[in-house]
Amino acid sequence: MPAPSVADRLAPFGTTIFAEMTALAVRHNAINLSQGFPDFDGPEFVKHAAKTAIDAGHNQYARTLGVPTLNEAIAAWFRRGGGRSVDPTAEVTVTSGCTEALAACFLGLLNPGDEVILFEPYYDSYRAGVSLAGGVPRFVTLRPGPDGRFAFDEDELARAFGPRSRALVLNTPHNPTGKVFTRGELALIASLCERHGVTVVADEVYERLTYDEDRPHVSIASLPGMGERTIVCSSLGKTFSLTGWKIGWAIAPPHLAAGVRAAHQFLTFATATPLQHGAAAALTDPRCEPYIQGLVANYRARRDFLADALDSLGFRVLRPEGTYFIMADHTPVSARLGLEDDMAFCRHLTAEVGVAAIPPSVFYESKAHGRPLVRFAFCKRQETLNEAVRRMHEALS
Repeated sequence: MPAPSVADRLAPFGTTIFAEMTALAVRHNAINLSQGFPDFDGPEFVKHAAKTAIDAGHNQYARTLGVPTLNEAIAAWFRRGGGRSVDPTAEVTVTSGCTEALAACFLGLLNPGDEVILFEPYYDSYRAGVSLAGGVPRFVTLRPGPDGRFAFDEDELARAFGPRSRALVLNTPHNPTGKVFTRGELALIASLCERHGVTVVADEVYERLTYDEDRPHVSIASLPGMGERTIVCSSLGKTFSLTGWKIGWAIAPPHLAAGVRAAHQFLTFATATPLQHGAAAALTDPRCEPYIQGLVANYRARRDFLADALDSLGFRVLRPEGTYFIMADHTPVSARLGLEDDMAFCRHLTAEVGVAAIPPSVFYESKAHGRPLVRFAFCKRQETLNEAVRRMHEALS
């Protein structure tokens, strides 16, 4: 059989770790705390709106930049949460998930050789998207401090900027660490980007999933001078537990939206029409806010439940401020089991314990930073987490 034919720019990335660990979980009938999707459904009123749209005949191609009612809903949503008014027609582009929005940013704005600053650990599509566009990544490492919170070194960040810097990718709340960047951190990032003429690609998909009063989400686009140099990418999936709908968007001033749209029209052209109508209902229905408040309260309780359980098992837990992931240092547990790194630990946990998690070294260019760590997803029903914890206590205590 001929060897797989994969372009050089994609060959280094192989199969995404999410697909790999989910397949391993299925093989061993393990509880899947690896891939970040809920094991419960989104709100009925949103699903009903999509069904109604199908029955009403909204089944053909949508306008490439988005169904007008959804563009207007996204603009209003961002005005409330992002702190800035935007033109729904000129500045909002509906995409097939945030991942497509990010790919459109890279393909539409980067020229070969342009440098892109990435905080590591990074969501794996960032690194691949930059490569697809011929960009050159520069890395700044987030490290856990004595307080258990991840932070970056200001001098390391400043050194990452250079004459070829074109963009910086900012994910807050941050996957996989759960870090919520502070206003002070954002102000520093903004000042460096302004000084060097760098565009910020802000991935804000977890914008509503924050849990601590002292770490609210702040959109960098709301800071003085940053509205003109920021593309905010987000989606419906995380906030409304509808990850399979793949309804995302990019919000950008017209001169940056032009690049996003130039790529988007040749990536997907348009996003599923009836689901766009459902998304518009999600963002505008009066039941929206009570739903989100209830979801956040449930996630906060599940974060605390899983964090406490992991702590009792000997993990050093890095309690997240946002998202629905927990990072923990597995080395005290792995030492008892004779396991060397995060890959060995996650494979053992899946095959022998029946709980799947993600080895975070795949999210680092400097793999050594991730080897002591493991990432668990807590966006699951309480009974799912109960069973996962029971299995780990039985096997690891």
